[in-house]
Amino acid sequence: MRKVKLRAGVFLAPFHPLDESPTLALERDLQLAVDIENLGFEEIWYGEHHSGGYELSASPELMIAAAAQRTKRIKLGTGVVSLPYHNPLMTANRIAQLDHLTYGRLIFGAGPGLLVSDAHMLGLDAVESRGKLDEGLDLITRLLAGEWVTQKSSWYDLREAHCQLLPYNRDLELCVASTFSPNGGTLAAKYDAGMLCLASTMYQGFDALSTNWKIAQESSAKLGRTMSPARIRCATEMHIAETRDKAMDQVRAGYERYLRYIKNQSEQLPDSPAHHTLEDLIERQEIVVGTPDDAVAQIRRLEQKVPDFGCLLLLEKNWAAPADLKRSLEMFARYVLPEVNGDNVARTRSFDWCREQRDGFIETIMTANQKAFAKHAADSAAGEKAA
Repeated sequence: MRKVKLRAGVFLAPFHPLDESPTLALERDLQLAVDIENLGFEEIWYGEHHSGGYELSASPELMIAAAAQRTKRIKLGTGVVSLPYHNPLMTANRIAQLDHLTYGRLIFGAGPGLLVSDAHMLGLDAVESRGKLDEGLDLITRLLAGEWVTQKSSWYDLREAHCQLLPYNRDLELCVASTFSPNGGTLAAKYDAGMLCLASTMYQGFDALSTNWKIAQESSAKLGRTMSPARIRCATEMHIAETRDKAMDQVRAGYERYLRYIKNQSEQLPDSPAHHTLEDLIERQEIVVGTPDDAVAQIRRLEQKVPDFGCLLLLEKNWAAPADLKRSLEMFARYVLPEVNGDNVARTRSFDWCREQRDGFIETIMTANQKAFAKHAADSAAGEKAA
């Protein structure tokens, strides 16, 4: 039995092929927030990308503002704001305002920026992005805490900078993207933040997961804090159906469309996902395309790396048709989460107990019925005699 109940969420870059309406694609991404909230999912994350054609959300803040108007409970995460692309004061101001618009449901996810093409368009050296992420986090957390900052560097010049509007939630949750390098774990500890482990089951990413978790724990301990596994979010691809063959049929065409984008970005790399079939990725245990049991097994693998990690984020890459995706998410909520969390342990125990005691219970019922019939007969006889 888990000590920390596993939460579930969806992480959207999002990915959309070049042959469909971008307007309707974005609308579908917003509707997904409503759908998964109704299924009991606790988080949805929207990304930031500016090039490549497929990952078409340039502003997670705009997506969250729209999703917040359609939902009531689900938490909404920036997944992630690429801090080197923005002036720190402007980012802090947007995050503070968005926290009010969501009534404190915002999770501030931050990262260095994934696509080199994005940095290129802005005239930035992507090699410097991780350092700028640290620098940006330092400034933004100070500004969100109400500090006035005068500070200058190569990419900003702040003069008595301050947030005139502080966040709705003074304990606004912060998360740092973590993939392969130790940078994510180090920064999560430094800023007392959660970790967005976006390569949890990818080749090399699975092994890096436990390493980065250990780094986060050790770095937190040096700062006199304890890193709770409940703040770790592990992301992976899962699509489930009643059978493995059915699940494969539902995603194969969509995966091939998605693969066009991956080949466009990284086909020249020797171990790029562009070179792998669905069967390859399943065999390497990078993704799940199968049944609820397969999904449970993948979660158990992740638990071996980070016991009691807090949230599983399903990386939605638009492989399945909307109806099939909705069914997969419903099956995840109905069958996978209850199994992982032991939600039905007490019910199962009661079920088994009733079976074990049923002979005695049936005997009691039969005895009670016999007594009722006997009493009825006696009462009837007494009535006839009195007449």
